Amino acid sequence: MGGCFSKPKPVELKIEVVLPEKDRGKEELSTGSRGSPRAYQGNGAARHFHADERLPTAHPYPGAQDCVEAAVCHVKDLENGQMREVELGWGKVLLVKDNGELHALGHKCPHYGAPLVKGEVWVPTGAPSAGGGLRGRGHGTGVPLEPGLCGGPALPPPGVLSRGRVRCPWHGACFNVSTGDLEDFPGLDSLHKFQVKIEKEKVYIRASKQALQLQRRTKVMATCISPSAGYSGSTNVLIVGAGAAGLVCAETLRQEGFSDRIVLCTLDRHLPYDRPKLSKSLDAQPEQLALRPKEFFRAHGIEVLTEAQVVTVDVRNKKAVFKDGFKLEYSKLLLAPGSSPKTLSCKGKDVENVFTIRTPEDANRVVRLARGRNAVVVGAGFLGMEVAAYLTEKAHSVSVVEVEETPFRRFLGERVGHTLMKMFENNRVKFYMQTEVSELRAQEGKLKEVVLKSSKVVRADVCVVGIGAVPATGFLRQSGISLDSRGFIPVNKMMQTNIPGVFAAGDAVTFPLAWRNNRKVNIPHWQMAHAQGRVAAQNMLAQEAEISTVPFLWTAMFGKSLRYAGYGEGFDDVIIQGDLDELKFVAFYTKGDEVISVASMNYDPIVSKVAEVLASGRTIRKREVETGDMSWLTGKGS
Repeated sequence: MGGCFSKPKPVELKIEVVLPEKDRGKEELSTGSRGSPRAYQGNGAARHFHADERLPTAHPYPGAQDCVEAAVCHVKDLENGQMREVELGWGKVLLVKDNGELHALGHKCPHYGAPLVKGEVWVPTGAPSAGGGLRGRGHGTGVPLEPGLCGGPALPPPGVLSRGRVRCPWHGACFNVSTGDLEDFPGLDSLHKFQVKIEKEKVYIRASKQALQLQRRTKVMATCISPSAGYSGSTNVLIVGAGAAGLVCAETLRQEGFSDRIVLCTLDRHLPYDRPKLSKSLDAQPEQLALRPKEFFRAHGIEVLTEAQVVTVDVRNKKAVFKDGFKLEYSKLLLAPGSSPKTLSCKGKDVENVFTIRTPEDANRVVRLARGRNAVVVGAGFLGMEVAAYLTEKAHSVSVVEVEETPFRRFLGERVGHTLMKMFENNRVKFYMQTEVSELRAQEGKLKEVVLKSSKVVRADVCVVGIGAVPATGFLRQSGISLDSRGFIPVNKMMQTNIPGVFAAGDAVTFPLAWRNNRKVNIPHWQMAHAQGRVAAQNMLAQEAEISTVPFLWTAMFGKSLRYAGYGEGFDDVIIQGDLDELKFVAFYTKGDEVISVASMNYDPIVSKVAEVLASGRTIRKREVETGDMSWLTGKGS
C-alpha cells in the first residue's frame, strides 16, 4: 500500500537509513526494538510504500544560479525589536532585528499566508522585478513604496515580535527568528531562513529564488527503515485518529529522527484534511482541504489506513482490534479519536436532508441542497454561525434556531453576541432564539418544515445541526484507559494517560492548562490539537516535554475575522474597548482581577499580542484594560 489507499497493491520496500546518534536506544522506539516496523496485512492488502517516492527537500541554497542577492536597506534603518518586509525581486523577505542581530525569514505564515509584518515594502535599487512585482524608485538602499498596491490591504495586520520569535497576527503560529522553525501552532511548516551580511553599513540578503516563491519549509524528516516481511501484525507507533493531533504526532516523530514504523488510522475516507474549513467553505473539495498530498505520506513512511475503525484496545497485550477483525500490535499508542457531533432527538429526526457537518461530503451535500432553497441551522455556536454565513449567498433563506438569548453567549458574552447577531440579521439571516426544535416534518420522506417549541413553523429544505459534540471514546470503555464522567480521556502535562506508553491528544482529552493554575480543561481547538500532538510525540521519545501553549482560535463570517486567545470559561465581566457597532473592538474577559481571555474584530494584532504576554507567564490585571491605555501591550518587542 502507498500508505494512503483503501485497497492498494503490495509493493516491495527497500530503504536504508542511518538513525541519528541522539535517537539511538530511546526506550522501545529505537531501531530493532520489539515494535520495529513490519509489513502486515490489513483489510486484505499489504501496506507498503516505494523508496523512490521520497519527495525532494528544497535546500535554501541549492546553487549560485538559483540565488539572488541584494542590498535591502541601511543598517540604521531597522531599530532593535523592529520588523520590515523587503523585496528581493523574486519575492519578499521578513527582515527582523532582535537583540541587536539581523535575521531574514520568509515573510508569510505558511498556515494561511498571513503577512508577518505591518509596514512598508522596500525594493533595493536595481533589483529585478519577477512577474511584474513592485519596483522601487530612487536611491541607494531603496525607498518605501506606497502600501496597498497590487490589490493588497493598505495596512496588513502586523505580527508580534517577542522573546526571539514572531507570532502570526491571524492565527497565532510562532516562528523562531534565528532558525525559522515553527515553535507554536497552528500549521505544519516552518519559515525559510536566509543569509544576511553587512557591508559598508548596508544590509545584504542572499536567498534561493525557489525558497522565496515557496514561502514555506518542511523540516527534514527521518526515513522509514525497511519493515520485515516475517510478521504482519506489528507497528512501533499506532495513532488512532488522523486529525491535527495525529498528523502532527507522526510528523514530529519523523522530524526528531524516529525511523521505525508509524501507522495512522482514520474513520474517514480521506487523508488528513483541514476540518475547520468545512463550515467556512462548504463547497471545498477534499483535495483542496488536504493538509498533505498522498506523496508526502509515501515519502516519509507514514502509513495511513483510511475507513479503518478501532473497536477495542487491549492495553495488557498492547494490541488494537479493528472492526474487520484485523489486529495490530503496537509499542506506543496515541489516542486522538476526536469527537462525534450531537444529533437531534426530536420527532422526525430521521427524515432526509438533515445533516451534521463532519466530512467534506456532508458539507458539499448541504450547499448543493441549499442553493435557492430554505436552510435552517440549529445551534448558534461557531459551526452553526459559520454555516449560516456561508449559505446566505447560496440559499433563498437562512434561519438559525438557538436555545440561548444571543449567539456565542457563553463563549463571547451577551454584548459581543448581540453585535454579531445584528451583523447576521443585516445579511438576511432570521433568528429564532430561546427555543428548540420539537419536530422535523417531511414531505415524501424529505425535510419540509422545522417545528419549534415556541410553536413557530419554519420552512426548510435542508437542516444543519450544530449543537455540540461528545468525545468519540466509546471503544475505550472496557480498555482500562481512564475516562471521566463525560467520556473524556484525562492526561497529564506530557499527554500521558494512566497507562504507560499510551498517550492521548485532541478534542477527546482533558489536560492541565499551565497558565490557569493547571486546571483540567477540554479545549477542542484546532491549534491546541496541533500542540498536543507534538508534545505526545516528544514524550514517546522520552524528551519530557510539557504542554504549555496558550489557546488560540478564530472564525470568519461575512469577510470579518474574529480572533480569540486564552480560556474564558467562567468569566464574570467583559471589558470592551473600541466600537461594537462598527465591528471594530477588543473584548477582555475577566475573572476576579485577572484577564483570562480576549477576543477582537478589526483590531489586529492585539489578540496575538495578548497571547504572547500570557505565554510569557505574565498576568494581565483587570485594571490594566479598564483604562483603555494599551501602552503595556504595544511596547517594542513586548
